[in-house]
Amino acid sequence: MKTTLVSLLALAGTALAHAHHDDAEVVPESLREELLKKWDQEFTFSGIASFAHLKPVKCLVEPDEHYDIAVIGAPFDTAVSYRPGARFGPRAIRAASARQMAGTSYNTRAGINPYSSWATVKDCGDIPITPFDNGLAERQMYEAFLELGSRPAVTPADSKYGTKGISAGKAKLVTLGGDHSVALPALRALYQIYQKPITVLHFDAHLDTWNPIRYSAYWTSEQSHFNHGSFFHKASREGLICNSTSAHAGLRTRLTGVDDSDYTAPNTPEQGFMRIHADDIDELGPMGIVDKIIERIGLDPEQPVYLSVDIDVLDPSTAPGTGTPEPGGWTTREFIRILRGIEKLNIVGADIVEVSPSYDNKGETTALAAAQVAFEIITSIVKAGAGEDLGGWYGRKADGQVPAEEIVKEETKDEL
Repeated sequence: MKTTLVSLLALAGTALAHAHHDDAEVVPESLREELLKKWDQEFTFSGIASFAHLKPVKCLVEPDEHYDIAVIGAPFDTAVSYRPGARFGPRAIRAASARQMAGTSYNTRAGINPYSSWATVKDCGDIPITPFDNGLAERQMYEAFLELGSRPAVTPADSKYGTKGISAGKAKLVTLGGDHSVALPALRALYQIYQKPITVLHFDAHLDTWNPIRYSAYWTSEQSHFNHGSFFHKASREGLICNSTSAHAGLRTRLTGVDDSDYTAPNTPEQGFMRIHADDIDELGPMGIVDKIIERIGLDPEQPVYLSVDIDVLDPSTAPGTGTPEPGGWTTREFIRILRGIEKLNIVGADIVEVSPSYDNKGETTALAAAQVAFEIITSIVKAGAGEDLGGWYGRKADGQVPAEEIVKEETKDEL
């Protein structure tokens, strides 16, 4: 009897609570507007640590979420050959992007604010990737990239805005790694989406086209072939890459063996990339590097381009927090100049990888550089779809005038 009475009282309490909940008044719109004006502002150092203070969304479990550009984390590093820690890269890059905010991110070099223009940019969180089984991790990343990259973009193909050609109306992914092996499942997904080989522009100190048997010709397995130095070898062998238009840039790698035969062999598909060395900048300058890239890749709107950036393309004095640092790289300023010079490429996806925060310095310059690289890449994709020529370096047109943006999204809060 006592138990029954307690149960009845509990049910009565629950019913009463629901009744109060159902009778709750809707917040008046005027009050909501006042609250937004008073409290819906953020400082660069406050708020949830999403990329550039974008509203974080778990897009993989929200199939109705759409975007023009999605920032997605790939926290995976169990395919490295030297220093680990890149699984913490996405978190570090997001933290380093804190000074990027919608109202304060006008890119003076490009003449556009990528977060306040036509594009819907979202931080889609991280792919949940197992650290215990590289074969499974490879499949998880592929399925995630395919799912997110296959969604229609917010901006339709027939709009004045948005990228044109083969990528019109398609969402673009910017991946925060993670070690560089994440590029292989990304390329597999892009091949499925675009149904043709992808041009790859690869900024890196290393080739990443090593035959995996170079690591160990005896102790080998299918999983051991999936590593951060052989993924372009595998991608080329699978027919994912358009080797006649792809390029490496920033190279200064050490080689295996006693000569450069595995580097110069002309009849292997993984070596179909054009190679630009880090030292070439001494003779050519940043814009000379740009000219070589554009001449190689071209500006065909029907040819998709994947931009892959290993942060070790930068010199260790600038970016020490990486897995396989190589002295003699480019400065951040030089690299930004190159990125701005290639902004008209038909970029359909990109990654920034190999940021290992445990090896970064106190100023976190590696993560800061990676966040800036992501900002420049997002800027390029947005600028390509702006619907008008916004000019070149510092947004200047041929007449020297700096154009005003036609589209400015209404701001609902102050950003300081």
